[in-house]
Amino acid sequence: MNIVGRRNWYFGLSLLIILPGIVSMAVLGFRLGIDFQGGSQLNLVFVNPVQASAVQREVDTFSVDGTVQQTTAKGVLITTKPLGQATQQNLENDLAAKFGAIDPSQSRTELVGPTVARELVIGAGGLIASASLLIMIYLRVRFASLRFAVCAILALLHDVFVLTGVYSILGRVFNLPIGEINTLFVTAALTVIGFSVHDTIVIFDRIRENLKVASRLNFEQTVNLSIIQSLARSLNTSMTVVFVLVALFLISPPNIKGFTLALLIGIVSGTYSSIFNASPLLVVWRRLAQR
Repeated sequence: MNIVGRRNWYFGLSLLIILPGIVSMAVLGFRLGIDFQGGSQLNLVFVNPVQASAVQREVDTFSVDGTVQQTTAKGVLITTKPLGQATQQNLENDLAAKFGAIDPSQSRTELVGPTVARELVIGAGGLIASASLLIMIYLRVRFASLRFAVCAILALLHDVFVLTGVYSILGRVFNLPIGEINTLFVTAALTVIGFSVHDTIVIFDRIRENLKVASRLNFEQTVNLSIIQSLARSLNTSMTVVFVLVALFLISPPNIKGFTLALLIGIVSGTYSSIFNASPLLVVWRRLAQR
């Protein structure tokens, strides 16, 4: 199996996936959640027990882009786009008529303003940038070579672009609520970054070990051998996670499906980039340096 020899095919497939997402991000942007664009949060406590799924169906009839989370047996947290006073009152009256009276002493309404949302966007971007920088420093020290660190970061960026591109298309092109960018998405993105780099480090470690003992092989052959030796481990580890995430996606409530989908896309992309992008990039770097 000559993975490194077919690297241009794998690079091309990555571009085929990434480019539509980049175009969508540049032209259409993202479907931002309440966390990032601001909105209303209604923490309602009913006199009688309620189910979040039933409340969600009722909220959907108002076209307010609302999501409902269960807080207690009688309480739900409804997050929507900014509501006018009349719309909010109509929503509460309708819910009270369907599910029983709302306890005003325990219920409250909060407004997430654009200033807070802007700070969240900046904070999320800072977290991802900081994580990437720390990972690059760690890899530079661990492998005593800048090329290992740079190739790992390039693979990491591949995963970030795949994930954000897919969500831009889902949220803006297909207008699906599951493609919404919120704080759960940022959590998933940071998790994916860690998983992707971990898988890449495993293969890089095998390359470093083989470079010491496989004296009869050239650099390209050594890298290809290392990928093949690590292939079963990488696929087995990833597939067990993928199976769990697929099951979780199928049974999870709507408010966390986006989070689960982001993890699923990221894990698959991270496994692909670790095997087919990160290590072959080392060979490309080596060839360019020898010219």
